Amino acid sequence: MTATTKSPRYYPAEDVKPTKKKHVLVKQNPPRLRKSITPGTILIILAGRFRGKRVVFLKALESGLLLVSGPYKINGVPLRRVNQAYVIATSTKIDVKGVDVSKFDDSYFARSKDASKEGEEEFFKGDAPKPAIVSDERKADQKTVDDVLLKTIAGIDMMEGYLAAHFTLSGNDKPHLMKF
Repeated sequence: MTATTKSPRYYPAEDVKPTKKKHVLVKQNPPRLRKSITPGTILIILAGRFRGKRVVFLKALESGLLLVSGPYKINGVPLRRVNQAYVIATSTKIDVKGVDVSKFDDSYFARSKDASKEGEEEFFKGDAPKPAIVSDERKADQKTVDDVLLKTIAGIDMMEGYLAAHFTLSGNDKPHLMKF
């Protein structure tokens, strides 16, 4: 006869999760820009507050979003970031060589951290929402960009009317057959 060993009193549970390895965040590359979108291309915005408006593409930002401007004086679209999934690129282009857009990046459009969040009482009071306050810096930046764009647009026949016009489709229009 052989000596038997005593079985242990503790058995590990089967549902014990193994320790997780630390997840290392990898910086994602921004999405590639469509070939049809180059600086100076007129884009049609498809969604959001400015849907149907034609805007001028200025540059691609680091995040993959597009920097566009109306110009504000013509169609009311300010300097703004737009996702390229929500635009149609047209074949119309204007010269934007004189526009200095080096200072605009994603941090320029970030919301300020010190803006106080309203509490529960203020939310349920039912007061009218506070209007957005545009800083003087933003207004000055808009003016400098638009001044150069407006000079260029003034030199092109009927371009101001083209940018001011809304893009719409009627029931019989077939957008997949249109040439933009």
